[in-house]
Amino acid sequence: MGFRLLPMISSVKQIYKLQSALTRSHSDVPKGHFAVYVGEMEKKRYVVPITYLNHPSFQNLLRQAEEEFGFHHSMGGLTIPCNVDAFVNVTSQLNSL
Repeated sequence: MGFRLLPMISSVKQIYKLQSALTRSHSDVPKGHFAVYVGEMEKKRYVVPITYLNHPSFQNLLRQAEEEFGFHHSMGGLTIPCNVDAFVNVTSQLNSL
């Protein structure tokens, strides 16, 4: 199980580096946060804390994004291909921790 975690950590680090580079020019993203685009058809932009990257439920969403989009996103940011209600449900659970 420890060996399987290493690729996930590497993936999260790659996403963090990409988001850091992309959000430097966006003044609406506070330090310690990153922007994600969520939705199956029409994408909605959310700004979320970096601490979400540590949570298994958010990591599951990232795995889905990697499978569908890889690390190159046409919108210029991280895109998560789930419906907005599912994303809001996951993030609201993380907010209550």
